[in-house]
Amino acid sequence: MKALKYINKYFVKYKWRLLIGILITILSKLLALKVPQIVGDSLNIVEDYQNGIITDIEAVEHELLINVLIIVGVAVLAGFFTFLMRQTIIVTSRLIEFDLKNEIYQQYQRLSLNFYKKNRTGDLMNRISEDVSKVRMYVGPALMHTMNMIVLIAVGFTQMINIDVKLTMYTLLPFPVLSVLIFVLSKVIHKRSSIVQEYLSKLTTFNQEFFSGISVVKSYGIENSIIKDFDAIADKSKEKNIHLQQANALFFPLMILLIGLSNLIVVYVGGHQYINGEIQIGTIIEFMLYVNILTWPVAVVGWVTSMVQQAEVSQARINEFLEQVPEIQNKNTEPTLLKGKVAFKNVTFTYDDTNITALKNISFVVEAGETVAILGKTGSGKSTIIELIARLYDTKQGVILLDGIEIETTNLNDIRNQIGFVPQDPFLFSESIGNNIKFGKEDATQEEIIQAAKDAVVHENIIDFPNGYQTILGERGVTLSGGQKQRVSIARAIIKNPKILIFDDCLSAVDTETEERILANLKKVSKNKTTFIISHRVSSAKNADKIIVLDEGQIIQQGTHNQLITQEGYYKDLYEQQLLEKEN
Repeated sequence: MKALKYINKYFVKYKWRLLIGILITILSKLLALKVPQIVGDSLNIVEDYQNGIITDIEAVEHELLINVLIIVGVAVLAGFFTFLMRQTIIVTSRLIEFDLKNEIYQQYQRLSLNFYKKNRTGDLMNRISEDVSKVRMYVGPALMHTMNMIVLIAVGFTQMINIDVKLTMYTLLPFPVLSVLIFVLSKVIHKRSSIVQEYLSKLTTFNQEFFSGISVVKSYGIENSIIKDFDAIADKSKEKNIHLQQANALFFPLMILLIGLSNLIVVYVGGHQYINGEIQIGTIIEFMLYVNILTWPVAVVGWVTSMVQQAEVSQARINEFLEQVPEIQNKNTEPTLLKGKVAFKNVTFTYDDTNITALKNISFVVEAGETVAILGKTGSGKSTIIELIARLYDTKQGVILLDGIEIETTNLNDIRNQIGFVPQDPFLFSESIGNNIKFGKEDATQEEIIQAAKDAVVHENIIDFPNGYQTILGERGVTLSGGQKQRVSIARAIIKNPKILIFDDCLSAVDTETEERILANLKKVSKNKTTFIISHRVSSAKNADKIIVLDEGQIIQQGTHNQLITQEGYYKDLYEQQLLEKEN
């Protein structure tokens, strides 16, 4: 249970709730254990009357009536305390589940982009849902039933020993066998639970990827192939679940068998003692009631053991992510206000997941308020530059400066809050179009939203929808065309009014006429803002204050549009090629 030690802090947080729950559990079980004693006493009174020890029938009837009323009262009180027990312990388990999910979610937000490249979404989702649910079973039902078991066994056996030591010892004979079986089966369950959770993650990941890529699946007509792959994973998952349940299924029959043996021992040994006059008939019945009351807590040992083992596996999987230290650390809590000057000095960057060196000894300076266009072939390192500016990665070679200060020493949250970023592959949420634009500025007015949409040249498209800005988008913005998604993303960045604007090839899906309108608007919007435009088109770059041309991670050309079209090289060739395409 090493992994489950992580949960102890939540036990401390909710200690009073849990202590009250445990106290109520003890009271409810103490009351429940009074019933066998009262029943035994009642039968002994009847036996004494039959044997002539007691002759007053009215006294016997009165005593029996009192005992019946006590049994009813005890049952009602025990039931009430059981209700309170569940209201404290089970509700507390839900609170711990809530806290643990929040902690995992916050950790997910802290972890760096590199982490998400190495881990699948389905697995991340499974750990915050299924694995946390398994842990909740440990802090709720498992804890509750364990307390029930401890109280019932401790008090029950104490009562039995007080009544008859010899009969109690005989009754306990099957329990060492039970202990050995629990130990062996626990190890098997732990191993199989781990495998089951791994396959559940695989199944979740497969489904998530299928749903995300449904358009590709349908357009290629590979539904049958996907179904076969799903069936293969599902069958394997089913097989592993059956193996786990086969181990779990052994517990209850074994428990019931051993409890049955205890009952037989009580009947046989107790019968001999009764015949020899050592005990009364009420004592045998009382023992049998105790044994049967103890049946459930002993039988539940298997279930609790299974829950604890599964929770241990799940918490170990959760801890694996919770213990990861984010690669990108915020080393400064002091406010950082940007002016917008950006400088790269001898920056070399290699992606550790692919070992590809995307930038090689890059150096350039962008003054605050300047517009810079970065051009180059696919894989030349354009996107890497803006990922480093947004500090999605940290470089190990070279220095990146913001307003003359090393980027790693600035306040990470403040820097990102002052950057408006439009990615190459825009992501829109399953919300209204208005809320997707408002994502850039939570307190934006409707007028600001409309103005941002106009600047991004998407307002006319939006008002053509039946619900306008209240139109709900499908997952990842599937309702919109590629160009519309890009322009909504641009509007989201514009409304933020940041110090640095970054457009990563975000005009690739719009026609040249719309591109020119957007660029004209961006020129107004980006006034006094440092702007980076990543593009494959000269038309997007020609009005920039500075143009940087990359090839295989190195700067091969740098200057203004007028300067570069007079120089032999990549930019001039691209300009002439695209000019020719436009004329045709």
